[in-house]
Amino acid sequence: QVQLVESGGGLVPAGISLRLSCAASGRAFSSYSMAWFRQAPGKERDFVASISLNGRNTNYADSVKGRFTISRDNAKSTVYLQMNSLTVDDTAVYYCAAGSLTGMSSRWYAYWGQGTQVTVSS
Repeated sequence: QVQLVESGGGLVPAGISLRLSCAASGRAFSSYSMAWFRQAPGKERDFVASISLNGRNTNYADSVKGRFTISRDNAKSTVYLQMNSLTVDDTAVYYCAAGSLTGMSSRWYAYWGQGTQVTVSS
């Protein structure tokens, strides 16, 4: 098993950047594909970005492509989500997830963090 803890969320004005971190503990971090999802109030949990075991392959939701960047540091057992040019539509709880396969569906990820709130004000 792996335990995930997100950090870096907060209340920020539109247009600025924010970086989320997800620290993992437990089984070897490098053996998991990682992803970020988000859930806005009253909406379903949506895919944001994913990254392969070695970090060479990434995938993004269309809504964040070109603004968000996912990365990982296997030596630190941490995955990051750099978010630039934030808008009010990015307001959500952001979740980190780990799984054995890389994909856009939440069902591919067996382990989840507790989430970190990102609120973007206009």
